[in-house]
Amino acid sequence: MFLAKTVEDILAHIEGNTEILVGLDGKWADSAVSDNKRITIVYYPEAIGQRAMSNRLTEISTAKYIMKVDAHCSFDQGFDVKMMRAFEELGDNVTMVPIMRNLHAFNWVCPDGHIRYQGPSGPCKECGKETTRDVVWIPKKSPQSTSYSFDPEPHFQYFGEYKAKQTAELSETMSLQGSCFMLTRERYWTLGISDEAFGSWGSQGIEVACKTWLSGGRVIVNKRTWYAHMFRTQGGDFSFPYHNPQSKVNAAKKMAKDLFFENKWDKAILPIHWLVEKFWPVNHWTEEDLAKLKGIPFVKPPTKAIIYYTDNKLYLKIAKAVQNQLKKISKEKGIELISASLKPMDNMGKNIHVDLPWGRVAMFTQILAALEASTAEYVFFCEHDVLYPSEHFDFVPPKKDVFYYDRNWWKVRTTDNYAIHYEANQLSGLCCHRELAIKEFKERVKRINEEGWRNSMGYEPGTRPIRRGGFSDSPWDHWHASVPHIDFKHGHNLTTQRWHESQFRNMEHCTGWLIGTSENIEGWGNVWDFIGLKK
Repeated sequence: MFLAKTVEDILAHIEGNTEILVGLDGKWADSAVSDNKRITIVYYPEAIGQRAMSNRLTEISTAKYIMKVDAHCSFDQGFDVKMMRAFEELGDNVTMVPIMRNLHAFNWVCPDGHIRYQGPSGPCKECGKETTRDVVWIPKKSPQSTSYSFDPEPHFQYFGEYKAKQTAELSETMSLQGSCFMLTRERYWTLGISDEAFGSWGSQGIEVACKTWLSGGRVIVNKRTWYAHMFRTQGGDFSFPYHNPQSKVNAAKKMAKDLFFENKWDKAILPIHWLVEKFWPVNHWTEEDLAKLKGIPFVKPPTKAIIYYTDNKLYLKIAKAVQNQLKKISKEKGIELISASLKPMDNMGKNIHVDLPWGRVAMFTQILAALEASTAEYVFFCEHDVLYPSEHFDFVPPKKDVFYYDRNWWKVRTTDNYAIHYEANQLSGLCCHRELAIKEFKERVKRINEEGWRNSMGYEPGTRPIRRGGFSDSPWDHWHASVPHIDFKHGHNLTTQRWHESQFRNMEHCTGWLIGTSENIEGWGNVWDFIGLKK
Protein backbone atom coordinates (compact mmCIF):
# COMPACT_ATOMS: atom_id res chain seq x y z
CA MET A 1 0.00 0.00 0.00
CA PHE A 2 2.78 2.47 0.88
CA LEU A 3 5.50 1.20 -1.46
CA ALA A 4 5.09 3.99 -4.02
CA LYS A 5 5.15 6.61 -1.26
CA THR A 6 8.29 5.05 0.22
CA VAL A 7 10.06 5.10 -3.16
CA GLU A 8 8.97 8.69 -3.71
CA ASP A 9 10.40 9.59 -0.29
CA ILE A 10 13.72 7.91 -1.09
CA LEU A 11 13.98 9.74 -4.41
CA ALA A 12 13.35 13.04 -2.65
CA HIS A 13 16.05 12.52 -0.02
CA ILE A 14 18.98 10.68 -1.60
CA GLU A 15 21.99 12.81 -2.48
CA GLY A 16 24.42 10.16 -3.71
CA ASN A 17 24.61 7.97 -6.80
CA THR A 18 22.01 5.65 -5.30
CA GLU A 19 19.88 3.12 -7.14
CA ILE A 20 16.51 1.85 -5.91
CA LEU A 21 15.71 -1.83 -6.42
CA VAL A 22 12.04 -2.60 -5.82
CA GLY A 23 10.88 -6.15 -5.16
CA LEU A 24 7.21 -6.90 -5.88
CA ASP A 25 6.69 -10.27 -4.23
CA GLY A 26 3.58 -11.92 -5.64
CA LYS A 27 1.61 -8.70 -6.09
CA TRP A 28 1.77 -5.42 -7.97
CA ALA A 29 1.90 -2.23 -5.91
CA ASP A 30 -1.48 -0.64 -5.08
CA SER A 31 -0.18 2.63 -6.52
CA ALA A 32 2.21 2.65 -9.46
CA VAL A 33 5.84 3.25 -8.59
CA SER A 34 7.42 6.28 -10.24
CA ASP A 35 9.05 5.88 -13.65
CA ASN A 36 12.63 6.93 -12.92
CA LYS A 37 16.00 5.86 -14.31
CA ARG A 38 17.25 5.20 -10.77
CA ILE A 39 14.52 2.58 -10.19
CA THR A 40 14.59 -1.09 -11.16
CA ILE A 41 11.48 -3.15 -10.47
CA VAL A 42 11.58 -6.94 -10.07
CA TYR A 43 8.19 -8.69 -10.06
CA TYR A 44 7.48 -12.29 -9.09
CA PRO A 45 3.90 -13.42 -9.84
CA GLU A 46 4.17 -15.97 -7.00
CA ALA A 47 5.68 -14.83 -3.72
CA ILE A 48 9.18 -16.08 -2.94
CA GLY A 49 9.53 -14.44 0.50
CA GLN A 50 11.32 -11.42 1.94
CA ARG A 51 14.76 -13.01 2.34
CA ALA A 52 14.70 -14.57 -1.11
CA MET A 53 13.60 -11.28 -2.67
CA SER A 54 16.39 -9.40 -0.88
CA ASN A 55 18.89 -11.86 -2.32
CA ARG A 56 17.50 -11.58 -5.88
CA LEU A 57 17.73 -7.77 -5.73
CA THR A 58 21.26 -7.88 -4.32
CA GLU A 59 22.31 -10.22 -7.13
CA ILE A 60 21.43 -7.65 -9.79
CA SER A 61 23.00 -4.70 -7.94
CA THR A 62 26.47 -3.40 -8.78
CA ALA A 63 26.66 -0.98 -5.84
CA LYS A 64 29.33 -1.10 -3.14
CA TYR A 65 26.76 -0.75 -0.36
CA ILE A 66 23.39 -2.44 0.11
CA MET A 67 20.69 -0.94 2.32
CA LYS A 68 17.66 -3.14 2.91
CA VAL A 69 14.53 -1.12 3.80
CA ASP A 70 10.89 -1.95 4.37
CA ALA A 71 8.20 -0.61 2.02
CA HIS A 72 6.63 1.77 4.57
CA CYS A 73 9.46 4.10 5.61
CA SER A 74 10.55 7.72 5.27
CA PHE A 75 14.08 9.11 5.36
CA ASP A 76 16.35 11.96 6.42
CA GLN A 77 17.71 14.32 3.77
CA GLY A 78 20.97 12.88 2.43
CA PHE A 79 20.69 9.73 4.52
CA ASP A 80 22.54 7.69 1.89
CA VAL A 81 25.55 10.02 1.83
CA LYS A 82 25.63 10.32 5.64
CA MET A 83 25.69 6.55 5.95
CA MET A 84 28.43 6.08 3.33
CA ARG A 85 30.62 8.76 4.93
CA ALA A 86 30.39 6.87 8.23
CA PHE A 87 31.62 3.72 6.48
CA GLU A 88 34.61 5.72 5.25
CA GLU A 89 35.41 6.55 8.89
CA LEU A 90 34.86 3.08 10.35
CA GLY A 91 35.83 0.76 7.51
CA ASP A 92 33.76 -1.87 5.80
CA ASN A 93 33.74 -4.46 8.62
CA VAL A 94 30.49 -2.92 9.87
CA THR A 95 26.73 -3.27 9.59
CA MET A 96 25.09 0.11 10.16
CA VAL A 97 21.62 1.41 10.98
CA PRO A 98 20.33 4.99 11.25
CA ILE A 99 18.34 6.23 14.22
CA MET A 100 14.88 4.70 13.99
CA ARG A 101 11.85 6.93 14.37
CA ASN A 102 8.17 6.03 14.08
CA LEU A 103 6.33 6.94 10.88
CA HIS A 104 2.88 8.50 11.21
CA ALA A 105 1.77 7.44 7.75
CA PHE A 106 -1.97 8.21 7.73
CA ASN A 107 -5.14 9.12 9.62
CA TRP A 108 -8.75 7.99 9.24
CA VAL A 109 -11.04 10.96 8.54
CA CYS A 110 -14.86 11.05 8.48
CA PRO A 111 -17.07 13.56 6.56
CA ASP A 112 -17.57 15.55 9.79
CA GLY A 113 -13.83 16.07 10.14
CA HIS A 114 -13.18 13.71 13.04
CA ILE A 115 -9.65 12.33 12.87
CA ARG A 116 -8.45 8.96 14.15
CA TYR A 117 -4.74 8.03 14.30
CA GLN A 118 -3.56 5.26 11.97
CA GLY A 119 -4.86 1.80 12.77
CA PRO A 120 -7.42 -0.69 11.44
CA SER A 121 -10.16 0.61 9.16
CA GLY A 122 -13.68 1.13 10.41
CA PRO A 123 -16.35 3.76 11.05
CA CYS A 124 -15.68 6.91 13.02
CA LYS A 125 -15.74 6.18 16.75
CA GLU A 126 -17.31 9.57 17.46
CA CYS A 127 -20.13 9.78 14.90
CA GLY A 128 -20.27 6.31 13.34
CA LYS A 129 -19.83 7.55 9.76
CA GLU A 130 -17.53 5.93 7.22
CA THR A 131 -13.91 7.03 7.21
CA THR A 132 -11.35 7.45 4.44
CA ARG A 133 -7.58 7.17 4.66
CA ASP A 134 -5.64 10.47 4.65
CA VAL A 135 -1.92 9.91 4.04
CA VAL A 136 0.06 12.44 6.11
CA TRP A 137 3.53 10.81 6.06
CA ILE A 138 5.02 12.43 9.16
CA PRO A 139 8.28 11.10 10.65
CA LYS A 140 7.76 11.53 14.39
CA LYS A 141 10.73 12.97 16.30
CA SER A 142 10.04 10.84 19.36
CA PRO A 143 10.84 8.14 20.24
CA GLN A 144 14.28 7.86 18.65
CA SER A 145 15.49 4.28 18.95
CA THR A 146 19.23 3.62 18.88
CA SER A 147 19.81 0.50 20.96
CA TYR A 148 18.50 -3.03 20.51
CA SER A 149 19.13 -6.48 21.95
CA PHE A 150 17.67 -9.98 21.90
CA ASP A 151 16.63 -12.19 24.79
CA PRO A 152 17.41 -15.89 25.45
CA GLU A 153 14.39 -17.03 23.39
CA PRO A 154 15.78 -15.31 21.17
CA HIS A 155 13.34 -12.48 20.56
CA PHE A 156 13.98 -8.89 19.51
CA GLN A 157 14.02 -6.33 22.33
CA TYR A 158 14.54 -2.61 22.61
CA PHE A 159 17.57 -1.92 24.81
CA GLY A 160 16.87 1.47 26.35
CA GLU A 161 19.06 0.66 29.35
CA TYR A 162 22.13 0.82 27.09
CA LYS A 163 21.37 4.21 25.50
CA ALA A 164 23.25 6.15 28.19
CA LYS A 165 26.45 4.39 27.10
CA GLN A 166 25.97 5.40 23.44
CA THR A 167 27.73 8.74 23.80
CA ALA A 168 29.35 8.83 20.35
CA GLU A 169 27.62 9.79 17.08
CA LEU A 170 28.63 6.36 15.76
CA SER A 171 27.78 3.99 18.60
CA GLU A 172 27.61 0.24 18.99
CA THR A 173 24.36 -1.67 19.43
CA MET A 174 24.02 -5.34 20.37
CA SER A 175 21.35 -6.09 17.78
CA LEU A 176 19.13 -4.26 15.29
CA GLN A 177 15.58 -3.97 14.06
CA GLY A 178 15.28 -5.63 10.67
CA SER A 179 13.38 -2.88 8.83
CA CYS A 180 16.57 -1.08 7.77
CA PHE A 181 20.26 -1.98 7.75
CA MET A 182 23.26 -1.29 5.53
CA LEU A 183 26.53 -3.08 4.76
CA THR A 184 28.79 -3.67 1.80
CA ARG A 185 27.49 -5.94 -0.91
CA GLU A 186 30.64 -8.04 -0.57
CA ARG A 187 30.02 -8.69 3.13
CA TYR A 188 26.34 -9.33 2.44
CA TRP A 189 27.39 -12.39 0.48
CA THR A 190 30.39 -13.34 2.62
CA LEU A 191 28.27 -13.48 5.76
CA GLY A 192 25.27 -15.08 4.06
CA ILE A 193 22.87 -12.32 5.06
CA SER A 194 19.20 -13.20 4.43
CA ASP A 195 19.77 -16.95 4.65
CA GLU A 196 16.65 -18.39 3.02
CA ALA A 197 16.77 -21.40 5.37
CA PHE A 198 15.33 -19.08 8.04
CA GLY A 199 12.16 -18.74 5.96
CA SER A 200 10.59 -15.60 4.59
CA TRP A 201 10.24 -13.46 7.72
CA GLY A 202 11.37 -13.47 11.34
CA SER A 203 14.59 -13.07 13.36
CA GLN A 204 16.27 -11.05 10.60
CA GLY A 205 17.66 -8.45 12.98
CA ILE A 206 19.13 -11.18 15.17
CA GLU A 207 20.54 -12.99 12.14
CA VAL A 208 22.23 -9.89 10.74
CA ALA A 209 23.57 -8.72 14.11
CA CYS A 210 24.94 -12.09 15.18
CA LYS A 211 26.59 -12.73 11.82
CA THR A 212 28.20 -9.29 11.96
CA TRP A 213 29.46 -9.43 15.57
CA LEU A 214 30.46 -13.11 15.68
CA SER A 215 32.50 -12.80 12.47
CA GLY A 216 34.58 -10.04 14.08
CA GLY A 217 32.61 -7.06 12.76
CA ARG A 218 30.61 -4.38 14.53
CA VAL A 219 26.96 -3.24 14.46
CA ILE A 220 26.81 0.55 14.55
CA VAL A 221 23.97 3.03 14.91
CA ASN A 222 24.64 6.22 12.95
CA LYS A 223 23.10 9.03 15.00
CA ARG A 224 23.89 11.58 12.28
CA THR A 225 20.88 10.44 10.29
CA TRP A 226 17.54 8.68 10.67
CA TYR A 227 14.72 6.80 9.04
CA ALA A 228 11.11 6.43 10.19
CA HIS A 229 9.27 3.11 10.10
CA MET A 230 5.54 2.48 10.23
CA PHE A 231 4.66 -0.32 12.66
CA ARG A 232 1.58 -2.42 11.91
CA THR A 233 0.73 -3.65 15.38
CA GLN A 234 -3.00 -3.21 15.92
CA GLY A 235 -4.39 -6.22 14.08
CA GLY A 236 -7.22 -6.40 11.60
CA ASP A 237 -6.29 -4.81 8.27
CA PHE A 238 -3.48 -2.90 10.01
CA SER A 239 -1.30 -5.97 10.41
CA PHE A 240 0.78 -8.03 7.99
CA PRO A 241 -0.77 -7.83 4.52
CA TYR A 242 0.42 -11.37 3.75
CA HIS A 243 0.07 -14.76 5.43
CA ASN A 244 2.62 -14.99 8.22
CA PRO A 245 1.83 -18.00 10.45
CA GLN A 246 3.33 -18.07 13.95
CA SER A 247 4.79 -21.50 13.23
CA LYS A 248 7.07 -19.95 10.60
CA VAL A 249 8.13 -17.19 13.00
CA ASN A 250 8.89 -19.81 15.67
CA ALA A 251 10.89 -21.84 13.18
CA ALA A 252 13.07 -18.78 12.42
CA LYS A 253 13.68 -18.28 16.16
CA LYS A 254 14.60 -21.94 16.57
CA MET A 255 17.07 -21.74 13.71
CA ALA A 256 18.67 -18.59 15.15
CA LYS A 257 19.02 -20.29 18.53
CA ASP A 258 20.46 -23.47 17.07
CA LEU A 259 22.83 -21.62 14.75
CA PHE A 260 24.19 -18.98 17.12
CA PHE A 261 23.52 -20.15 20.69
CA GLU A 262 24.92 -23.59 19.95
CA ASN A 263 27.89 -22.04 18.10
CA LYS A 264 27.10 -23.92 14.87
CA TRP A 265 27.62 -21.02 12.46
CA ASP A 266 30.78 -21.92 10.55
CA LYS A 267 31.93 -18.34 9.97
CA ALA A 268 31.94 -17.41 13.66
CA ILE A 269 35.29 -16.56 15.24
CA LEU A 270 33.69 -15.46 18.52
CA PRO A 271 31.16 -17.32 20.72
CA ILE A 272 27.71 -15.92 21.38
CA HIS A 273 28.38 -15.46 25.11
CA TRP A 274 31.15 -12.99 24.15
CA LEU A 275 28.50 -10.77 22.54
CA VAL A 276 26.12 -10.97 25.51
CA GLU A 277 28.96 -10.23 27.96
CA LYS A 278 30.17 -7.31 25.82
CA PHE A 279 26.87 -5.49 26.44
CA TRP A 280 26.24 -6.87 29.94
CA PRO A 281 23.96 -6.33 31.76
CA VAL A 282 21.48 -7.05 28.98
CA ASN A 283 17.73 -6.65 29.50
CA HIS A 284 15.81 -9.92 29.91
CA TRP A 285 19.03 -11.88 30.54
CA THR A 286 19.86 -13.31 33.97
CA GLU A 287 23.17 -14.55 35.31
CA GLU A 288 21.71 -18.05 35.04
CA ASP A 289 20.88 -17.51 31.34
CA LEU A 290 24.46 -16.39 30.69
CA ALA A 291 25.93 -19.36 32.56
CA LYS A 292 23.77 -21.72 30.48
CA LEU A 293 24.95 -20.00 27.31
CA LYS A 294 28.57 -20.52 28.41
CA GLY A 295 27.92 -24.14 29.33
CA ILE A 296 29.03 -23.73 32.94
CA PRO A 297 27.23 -24.47 36.23
CA PHE A 298 25.30 -21.52 37.58
CA VAL A 299 26.39 -20.31 41.00
CA LYS A 300 23.86 -17.92 42.47
CA PRO A 301 25.63 -14.70 43.44
CA PRO A 302 25.30 -13.60 47.07
CA THR A 303 22.61 -11.06 47.84
CA LYS A 304 23.67 -7.72 49.26
CA ALA A 305 22.01 -4.85 51.09
CA ILE A 306 22.84 -1.24 51.88
CA ILE A 307 22.03 -0.42 55.51
CA TYR A 308 21.68 3.37 55.65
CA TYR A 309 21.18 5.09 58.99
CA THR A 310 20.71 8.79 59.67
CA ASP A 311 19.70 11.23 62.42
CA ASN A 312 18.09 13.51 59.77
CA LYS A 313 20.18 16.46 61.00
CA LEU A 314 22.88 16.56 58.31
CA TYR A 315 23.37 19.59 56.05
CA LEU A 316 20.86 18.99 53.22
CA LYS A 317 23.24 19.29 50.27
CA ILE A 318 25.59 16.61 51.64
CA ALA A 319 22.70 14.39 52.73
CA LYS A 320 21.03 14.52 49.30
CA ALA A 321 24.29 13.79 47.46
CA VAL A 322 24.95 10.75 49.68
CA GLN A 323 21.37 9.51 49.32
CA ASN A 324 21.27 9.97 45.54
CA GLN A 325 24.58 8.14 45.17
CA LEU A 326 23.35 5.19 47.24
CA LYS A 327 20.04 5.02 45.36
CA LYS A 328 21.89 5.04 42.05
CA ILE A 329 24.25 2.27 43.20
CA SER A 330 21.33 0.25 44.59
CA LYS A 331 19.53 0.41 41.24
CA GLU A 332 22.55 -0.24 39.04
CA LYS A 333 23.89 -3.16 41.07
CA GLY A 334 20.58 -4.62 42.18
CA ILE A 335 21.46 -4.15 45.86
CA GLU A 336 18.66 -3.96 48.43
CA LEU A 337 18.37 -0.54 50.12
CA ILE A 338 17.16 -0.35 53.73
CA SER A 339 17.12 2.96 55.59
CA ALA A 340 16.61 3.64 59.27
CA SER A 341 15.92 7.20 60.37
CA LEU A 342 14.78 9.31 63.31
CA LYS A 343 12.23 10.96 61.02
CA PRO A 344 10.12 9.10 58.41
CA MET A 345 11.65 9.05 54.89
CA ASP A 346 9.80 8.10 51.72
CA ASN A 347 12.67 8.13 49.24
CA MET A 348 15.33 5.76 50.61
CA GLY A 349 14.25 2.22 49.84
CA LYS A 350 12.47 0.40 52.65
CA ASN A 351 12.41 2.87 55.55
CA ILE A 352 12.23 2.09 59.28
CA HIS A 353 11.38 5.02 61.53
CA VAL A 354 13.00 4.74 64.98
CA ASP A 355 11.35 7.10 67.48
CA LEU A 356 14.27 7.72 69.85
CA PRO A 357 16.32 10.77 70.84
CA TRP A 358 19.59 11.34 69.02
CA GLY A 359 22.54 9.37 70.43
CA ARG A 360 24.36 6.04 70.48
CA VAL A 361 21.37 4.01 71.61
CA ALA A 362 19.34 5.42 68.73
CA MET A 363 22.08 4.73 66.19
CA PHE A 364 22.61 1.10 67.28
CA THR A 365 18.84 0.54 67.47
CA GLN A 366 18.47 1.93 63.92
CA ILE A 367 21.17 -0.39 62.65
CA LEU A 368 19.56 -3.44 64.28
CA ALA A 369 16.13 -2.52 62.89
CA ALA A 370 17.54 -2.18 59.38
CA LEU A 371 19.42 -5.48 59.66
CA GLU A 372 16.27 -7.30 60.74
CA ALA A 373 14.25 -5.72 57.91
CA SER A 374 16.73 -6.87 55.26
CA THR A 375 16.62 -10.20 53.42
CA ALA A 376 20.18 -10.11 52.04
CA GLU A 377 23.08 -12.38 52.93
CA TYR A 378 25.63 -9.59 53.24
CA VAL A 379 25.22 -6.00 54.41
CA PHE A 380 27.19 -2.79 53.90
CA PHE A 381 26.96 -0.24 56.72
CA CYS A 382 26.41 3.20 55.18
CA GLU A 383 26.34 6.40 57.19
CA HIS A 384 24.49 9.53 56.14
CA ASP A 385 27.63 11.71 55.96
CA VAL A 386 29.79 9.30 53.93
CA LEU A 387 29.99 9.43 50.14
CA TYR A 388 30.50 5.92 48.75
CA PRO A 389 31.89 4.92 45.34
CA SER A 390 30.24 2.14 43.35
CA GLU A 391 33.41 0.03 43.67
CA HIS A 392 32.98 -0.23 47.47
CA PHE A 393 29.99 -2.55 46.94
CA ASP A 394 31.81 -5.03 44.68
CA PHE A 395 33.33 -6.72 47.74
CA VAL A 396 32.07 -10.13 48.88
CA PRO A 397 33.23 -11.33 52.34
CA PRO A 398 35.24 -14.57 51.98
CA LYS A 399 34.05 -15.82 55.38
CA LYS A 400 30.68 -15.56 57.14
CA ASP A 401 32.09 -15.27 60.67
CA VAL A 402 34.45 -12.30 60.08
CA PHE A 403 33.80 -8.54 60.16
CA TYR A 404 35.43 -6.81 57.14
CA TYR A 405 36.39 -3.13 56.90
CA ASP A 406 37.14 -1.12 53.78
CA ARG A 407 40.21 0.87 54.77
CA ASN A 408 40.32 3.00 51.65
CA TRP A 409 38.73 6.18 53.03
CA TRP A 410 39.43 9.87 53.48
CA LYS A 411 38.06 12.16 56.16
CA VAL A 412 37.25 15.67 54.91
CA ARG A 413 36.78 18.62 57.27
CA THR A 414 33.99 20.73 55.82
CA THR A 415 35.18 23.97 57.44
CA ASP A 416 38.46 24.20 55.49
CA ASN A 417 38.62 21.18 53.10
CA TYR A 418 41.51 19.62 55.08
CA ALA A 419 41.62 15.85 54.43
CA ILE A 420 43.45 12.96 56.09
CA HIS A 421 43.79 9.22 55.78
CA TYR A 422 45.31 6.57 58.01
CA GLU A 423 44.92 2.82 58.32
CA ALA A 424 41.96 2.24 60.63
CA ASN A 425 38.68 0.36 60.80
CA GLN A 426 35.51 2.45 60.71
CA LEU A 427 31.91 1.40 61.20
CA SER A 428 31.06 3.29 58.01
CA GLY A 429 33.27 0.88 56.07
CA LEU A 430 31.91 -2.36 57.54
CA CYS A 431 30.66 -5.28 55.44
CA CYS A 432 29.74 -8.67 56.88
CA HIS A 433 27.21 -11.50 56.88
CA ARG A 434 23.84 -10.19 58.03
CA GLU A 435 23.26 -12.90 60.65
CA LEU A 436 26.65 -12.13 62.20
CA ALA A 437 25.73 -8.42 62.36
CA ILE A 438 22.30 -9.13 63.88
CA LYS A 439 23.85 -11.20 66.68
CA GLU A 440 26.39 -8.43 67.38
CA PHE A 441 23.89 -5.55 67.45
CA LYS A 442 21.26 -7.39 69.45
CA GLU A 443 23.86 -7.80 72.19
CA ARG A 444 24.99 -4.17 71.78
CA VAL A 445 21.50 -2.71 72.15
CA LYS A 446 20.71 -4.99 75.09
CA ARG A 447 23.86 -4.21 77.08
CA ILE A 448 23.92 -0.46 76.35
CA ASN A 449 20.30 -0.16 77.46
CA GLU A 450 21.17 -2.08 80.64
CA GLU A 451 24.64 -0.71 81.43
CA GLY A 452 24.89 2.56 79.53
CA TRP A 453 27.66 3.47 77.08
CA ARG A 454 31.37 3.13 77.77
CA ASN A 455 34.06 4.10 75.27
CA SER A 456 35.78 0.80 75.97
CA MET A 457 32.89 -0.92 74.16
CA GLY A 458 34.06 0.53 70.84
CA TYR A 459 32.02 1.18 67.70
CA GLU A 460 33.59 -1.34 65.32
CA PRO A 461 32.43 -4.96 65.77
CA GLY A 462 35.23 -7.53 66.02
CA THR A 463 37.91 -5.04 67.02
CA ARG A 464 37.39 -5.55 70.77
CA PRO A 465 36.92 -9.01 72.30
CA ILE A 466 34.50 -9.58 75.15
CA ARG A 467 37.32 -9.51 77.73
CA ARG A 468 38.09 -5.91 76.69
CA GLY A 469 34.50 -4.73 76.83
CA GLY A 470 33.39 -5.78 73.36
CA PHE A 471 30.30 -7.74 72.41
CA SER A 472 31.73 -10.79 70.64
CA ASP A 473 34.98 -12.59 69.96
CA SER A 474 34.44 -12.72 66.18
CA PRO A 475 37.58 -11.67 64.27
CA TRP A 476 37.97 -8.81 61.81
CA ASP A 477 39.82 -8.35 58.51
CA HIS A 478 40.00 -5.60 55.92
CA TRP A 479 40.05 -4.79 52.21
CA HIS A 480 40.78 -1.73 50.09
CA ALA A 481 38.24 -0.74 47.42
CA SER A 482 39.79 0.72 44.26
CA VAL A 483 38.16 4.11 44.99
CA PRO A 484 37.99 5.59 48.52
CA HIS A 485 34.84 6.58 50.36
CA ILE A 486 34.66 10.13 51.72
CA ASP A 487 33.78 10.69 55.38
CA PHE A 488 32.61 14.28 55.99
CA LYS A 489 33.36 15.80 59.39
CA HIS A 490 30.97 18.69 59.89
CA GLY A 491 30.85 19.45 63.61
CA HIS A 492 27.73 17.41 64.38
CA ASN A 493 29.28 13.94 64.29
CA LEU A 494 28.55 11.48 67.07
CA THR A 495 32.27 10.85 67.67
CA THR A 496 35.16 13.29 67.97
CA GLN A 497 37.91 13.32 65.37
CA ARG A 498 41.68 13.53 65.65
CA TRP A 499 43.31 15.53 62.85
CA HIS A 500 47.03 15.25 63.73
CA GLU A 501 49.40 12.38 64.44
CA SER A 502 50.29 13.97 67.80
CA GLN A 503 46.76 13.27 69.04
CA PHE A 504 47.38 9.50 69.03
CA ARG A 505 48.87 7.99 72.19
CA ASN A 506 49.77 4.82 70.29
CA MET A 507 51.35 5.58 66.90
CA GLU A 508 50.44 2.08 65.68
CA HIS A 509 46.89 3.38 65.40
CA CYS A 510 47.77 5.97 62.73
CA THR A 511 49.97 4.07 60.28
CA GLY A 512 49.74 5.10 56.63
CA TRP A 513 49.15 8.75 57.55
CA LEU A 514 48.34 10.93 54.53
CA ILE A 515 47.32 14.59 54.25
CA GLY A 516 45.40 16.12 51.35
CA THR A 517 42.46 18.35 50.52
CA SER A 518 38.95 17.77 49.27
CA GLU A 519 40.12 18.88 45.81
CA ASN A 520 42.60 16.09 45.08
CA ILE A 521 41.17 12.79 46.36
CA GLU A 522 41.86 10.04 43.84
CA GLY A 523 38.74 8.84 42.03
CA TRP A 524 36.64 11.85 42.99
CA GLY A 525 38.51 14.98 41.91
CA ASN A 526 36.98 17.84 43.85
CA VAL A 527 34.30 16.21 46.01
CA TRP A 528 32.44 19.51 46.32
CA ASP A 529 31.92 19.56 42.55
CA PHE A 530 30.37 16.10 42.85
CA ILE A 531 28.05 17.30 45.58
CA GLY A 532 27.26 20.55 43.78
CA LEU A 533 28.78 22.96 46.28
CA LYS A 534 31.50 25.57 45.94
CA LYS A 535 33.94 25.60 48.82
